[in-house]
Amino acid sequence: MSDPQRTEEQPQPPRGSVRIMYLGPVAPHWRVDSDFGDRNLIEDFRQRALARLVLLPPHDPQFRRNRERVVRDAERENLLLEWDLGLPEEEIAE
Repeated sequence: MSDPQRTEEQPQPPRGSVRIMYLGPVAPHWRVDSDFGDRNLIEDFRQRALARLVLLPPHDPQFRRNRERVVRDAERENLLLEWDLGLPEEEIAE
């Protein structure tokens, strides 16, 4: 019989890839694209991510908290996540 802890430790291949892009100050602010993955999984993730990011520009203090929630959601779903904010990270942190 196999050890359940041992199978959990082995990294699984990603179930999909998602890129979140900031489009600018005019709504819609965000676009979520995918290169591969189950269509339903990606669409469900897209809806949750956009619900957290809607009306939030990257310089908004709430953005940092919601970005971390989106990152944790992607980790739970085993998705590769890429951000394209169009700004250097230093400007976003201010």
